[in-house]
Amino acid sequence: MTYCIGQEVTGVVTGIQPYGAFVKLDEETQGLIHISELKSGIVKNLSDELSVGQKVTAIVLDIDQYTQKISLSVRQLALMSLVDTPIIKNNNVKRRFWTNYHLNFGFEPIALAMPGWIAEAVNRLDLNDSKKGSN
Repeated sequence: MTYCIGQEVTGVVTGIQPYGAFVKLDEETQGLIHISELKSGIVKNLSDELSVGQKVTAIVLDIDQYTQKISLSVRQLALMSLVDTPIIKNNNVKRRFWTNYHLNFGFEPIALAMPGWIAEAVNRLDLNDSKKGSN
């Protein structure tokens, strides 16, 4: 099955570690609910909140484009019900999706800046050579 960010999914907990719970979404796909994304507030022990074999519903926070690892959140799903509520000034509810698609950086901007960097380096070398020659 193909998953997308923001999609609501249901799976079964297959393992619990101190940092998060692994959730089997289908026969080939597994996701991770990080301990910070289980619920709002402090979670000291995931085993107190979840158990292996338990069915959970979560929202897809991120899908790593290289490894296809899926990050899940139960906490964000609970916040989704706030969509129809009026906007309150200074609302501390934060929704975040772990993706950097909105950022415009990477190899292309580096390649565009490279000629300027090379010219600057050559200029500095020329200045250093001229100073050494005058001594």
